[in-house]
Amino acid sequence: MNINLKSLFLTARSYNMKPLTLVLFCLLLISGKVSAQFGTLSPEAKISLITVAPGNELYSGFGHSVLWVSDPMQGLDRAYNYGTFSFETGNFYVKFLRGTLPYSLSVGPLYQQAAYWQAENRSIKEEVLNLSASQKQKLYNFLENNYLPENRLYQYKFFFDNCSTRMVTALKAACGDSLEFPGYTHEKRSFRQWIDKYAYKQNPWADFGMDLAIGAPSDEVATAEQATFLPDNLSAAFRDSKIKIGGQTLPLVASQKDIFVAQPVDNAELITPMIFFWVLAGLVLAFTYWQTKKNKVDFTLDKILFGFAGVIGWFILLLWFGTNHGVTAFNYDILWAFPLWMPLIFFISPNKKPSWFQFLLIFYGFLLLCATGNLLKHNLVVIPILLILIIRVYYMNNSLSKIPQNG
Repeated sequence: MNINLKSLFLTARSYNMKPLTLVLFCLLLISGKVSAQFGTLSPEAKISLITVAPGNELYSGFGHSVLWVSDPMQGLDRAYNYGTFSFETGNFYVKFLRGTLPYSLSVGPLYQQAAYWQAENRSIKEEVLNLSASQKQKLYNFLENNYLPENRLYQYKFFFDNCSTRMVTALKAACGDSLEFPGYTHEKRSFRQWIDKYAYKQNPWADFGMDLAIGAPSDEVATAEQATFLPDNLSAAFRDSKIKIGGQTLPLVASQKDIFVAQPVDNAELITPMIFFWVLAGLVLAFTYWQTKKNKVDFTLDKILFGFAGVIGWFILLLWFGTNHGVTAFNYDILWAFPLWMPLIFFISPNKKPSWFQFLLIFYGFLLLCATGNLLKHNLVVIPILLILIIRVYYMNNSLSKIPQNG
């Protein structure tokens, strides 16, 4: 905002105003200049929370929130979308993985965005906010100020600073103490559990991958306000909120309606991670039993399984120490996804064994035992994975006595 506060102050002083009057005068001038810069809403203006249901893609699987300012008298149709990013950003995938990809506030007519969501078969709901003319103007000014080129970019944080949490920030800035915002109070879950509720329904494999990527901070129970990082929870929190207008306390949501209702779609996966890994565990158990009965010493399967676990472990370390997501640290999956398996597993063969390999197996067995303590907070798909690794550790340990020692 190009407001010269020093000039305003000197102008007011020239009229010999008292200090309190001087402050009020400056605030009125600033308010007037802000309204003049962004335009003054008419009495017919309305501001609505638009909630979009989850889509099929991973990035849209948790839904979306938009604030819509509509003023037919002024010809305004502006939907404020804090969830915009560009694939053309330099080093896009590196920044995405590191959590430094800039997100942006974009603005456009609602009908254009709604057409896109309808094409994806995503329900769209409008909730008109019960705001005074002054509160509407302040909210509109806040959003327009955010849309200035120097303000529109921000560093996206999935749990703490996203398209939904920005709605709360904007509303609080406009309404101040007039707003009674309790957050989402209908149930309590950890951040991980909130993800599971949505991600598993959309894509069980994506849900499993996200569970592997996030660490202990995700197991903290979200506060009522933090839970509004999900658009559906934000919508419910808005309906539970109150607003003070002219000495009266009124519901924040004046009315609601469905703009579009999606057609039911069956997204059921035929092979979920749970089915896949339990079947794999059964096959590994049968194969290990056959190897033991036939007195076979072959570590090909172990090099595949433990090599893969090692790769996952290095990826967990990368997310833990090399990114800025804030929720990928202290990831205890590293206990079973032991990074050093890649490359240590390739040092053993049926013809030779390093002298240190048995100590490695003992140490890893201890890590697997510790990993079971994290199961209650985790995706239960880890149970068959741990079973597979325990079976093969048992097999390798029994096979060591049949291999000549080397090194």
